[in-house]
Amino acid sequence: MSKAVQFAEYGPPEVLKLVDVPDPQAGPGQVRVVMCAAGVNPVEYKIRSGFMAARRKIELPAGLGSEFAGVVDQLGEGVTELAVGDEVLGFSQSPAYAELVLADPAQLARKPSHVDWEHAGGISIGARTSYTVLAMLDLKAGETLLIHAAAGGVGIVATQIAHARGARVIGTAREDNHEFLRSIGAEPVTYGEGLAERVRAISPDGVDAVLDASGRGELPVSIELAGGPQHVVTIAAYDSADYGVAFAGPDQAAKFDPQLAIGEAVALLDAGRLQMPVWKTYPLADAAAAHAESEQAHLRGKIILLPS
Repeated sequence: MSKAVQFAEYGPPEVLKLVDVPDPQAGPGQVRVVMCAAGVNPVEYKIRSGFMAARRKIELPAGLGSEFAGVVDQLGEGVTELAVGDEVLGFSQSPAYAELVLADPAQLARKPSHVDWEHAGGISIGARTSYTVLAMLDLKAGETLLIHAAAGGVGIVATQIAHARGARVIGTAREDNHEFLRSIGAEPVTYGEGLAERVRAISPDGVDAVLDASGRGELPVSIELAGGPQHVVTIAAYDSADYGVAFAGPDQAAKFDPQLAIGEAVALLDAGRLQMPVWKTYPLADAAAAHAESEQAHLRGKIILLPS
């Protein structure tokens, strides 16, 4: 038996419990990985709370988590790309808030040896989401991208990937995050009332594209600044269809090769050109506390779960 975090009913963070589960076994085309770090993402507390129940049917009790890093300890039939002992990061097929995780090798990348587990475990969601959104926006070198919540988990990665591709990035954030955003290649502006004027003060013609990673009512001003809803993509505003704005969810991400998405970020990470600050780490047993903090928002970087 191994340990995993599960919830048997929708509700507050306290419904998350660390329980004993049978050790998962790698099936054909799968690997089993000893989890060394798993990222905590906003969608997970939305699932746990029941907010997503109408959109995503799940059978309870259920686990959570999809991005992680760890060490391969079992190969399923037909797997030749990886070996036992390989250090990997990427996406899980079974819930990642667990000591043992199943994954498809096509959803994994090798972890750079000099990158620690905490930072490796929290990069994949941001990498895949950034890759997906930038493809949907068809952002090109020399163009200007506005990112809402640029100091959050996705915003940080998107900022650095877009900057590495040669785009100009303007990022909204609280003032205490402005210096950090400058350090990763963004021009910061404070969000809230008067945002359009503050953006135009540094970019008089508006922007070419917008990534909304906030979901707190920024779509109208985004459309105004970008010259139409076709230049805006959100990952957080569930009323996006009301504005004609595309939503970059799992269906959109599935259209792109995950190894290309992760690979671009891992290459930058390996070269020291990508950073993902870790806000705080928690052991699996304290997953409820991790979710409570995640729900507070305004975090710089990622919350990471560790096995113990």
